[in-house]
Amino acid sequence: MKELFQHTAITEGIVVRVAVNFLPEQSRIEAGKWFWVYHIRIENESDETLQLMTRFWRITDGNGDVSVVEGEGVVGEQPVIAPGRSHDYVSGCPLPTPHGSMEGHYVFRGKAGRKVKALIPFFPLAAPATAG
Repeated sequence: MKELFQHTAITEGIVVRVAVNFLPEQSRIEAGKWFWVYHIRIENESDETLQLMTRFWRITDGNGDVSVVEGEGVVGEQPVIAPGRSHDYVSGCPLPTPHGSMEGHYVFRGKAGRKVKALIPFFPLAAPATAG
């Protein structure tokens, strides 16, 4: 099945695409826990090889509470992405509400240590009405 990327941001030739899905089998709605999985594809359309150094996420739940997650790399990796290539990874996000959102940015290192801050597009997290 081909993944449908619903959200896209482009910064200096770095394309970040996001597909997000609610996972009822990973959620415990009766306990107030909803869970989403998101697939990120980072495409390097620039003319230089880039290494993903850090990530920054702003996660907002349905109550308006904000969590910030930042650190090195993504899912334990700091991938090097050559021009014309891409890197995919999958991760997840639990929330205490059936709705919320995520957005953020990556910092890449390019030629001679140049840093590029690439936006991760805003995307909603929404459980189907029947799920909660």
